[in-house]
Amino acid sequence: MSEPSPSQANPYAPPNAAVQDVDTRAGTQVHASRLRRLCAAILDGFFFSLAVYVPLGIGLAQSSAPLPQEPSDLWILNAGTVSALVGLAVWGAVTYWLVQANGQTIAKRLLGIKVVRRDGSRASVARIFWLRNVVNAVPTMLPYVGWIYFFVDSLLIFGERRQCLHDRIADTIVVRA
Repeated sequence: MSEPSPSQANPYAPPNAAVQDVDTRAGTQVHASRLRRLCAAILDGFFFSLAVYVPLGIGLAQSSAPLPQEPSDLWILNAGTVSALVGLAVWGAVTYWLVQANGQTIAKRLLGIKVVRRDGSRASVARIFWLRNVVNAVPTMLPYVGWIYFFVDSLLIFGERRQCLHDRIADTIVVRA
């Protein structure tokens, strides 16, 4: 028997086309500018301070003595501490809700940026909290190493991919929302 000619190809044979998965999200993401990211970090620190440190400072400032000497002074210190804890709880709840809803903190939402996975998919709250924040905070607690880590982490934003070290660890990018 002779080989079939190309015009007589087997109609039941599988197709010979090259098949590739196409990720439409990865090409459409626009990286957030470095300035927006810096402003978001500063604003988030400002909002945290307003919610936690300001009430604590007011409570401590209203105390008449450096350390409470009488039981009547304790309520002022406790009022500042309670206010700070309430502020921390409110700030934490709002931040958790925003991160869970769209990968944004309060400042990122105001500035129109968000955190996503490098492939453009949604970043989980656990990834953002543990890998971007907790793992990133541990080296900064070490003497000398913390400053070097912070410096390297901050300088990596100037790379072509605009990813800080904490972005690389968490496999995330910050994009325009």
